[in-house]
Amino acid sequence: MSILCSLSNDGATRYNDIKRKMGSISNTMLAKSLKELEEDGLVKRTEYMEVPIRVEYEITDSVRAPIPILTELAIWGNGLNRKQ
Repeated sequence: MSILCSLSNDGATRYNDIKRKMGSISNTMLAKSLKELEEDGLVKRTEYMEVPIRVEYEITDSVRAPIPILTELAIWGNGLNRKQ
């Protein structure tokens, strides 16, 4: 979920930038997670044939669509926490 949130906020992002934002995640776990998200149609991987090859990841439209709803839920949830 944190990978999707990061990509949602930042747009197309390179692997090392995602790793830096995730903190202590291992390369193996991040690569596996990105591959699974891509297979599930939640993340799009774009490879640019440059030297060196550049790869970027971004969320797909199926993830982008519910973002406004999730944002409103987060705002609502934060409001509940402040009232307690």
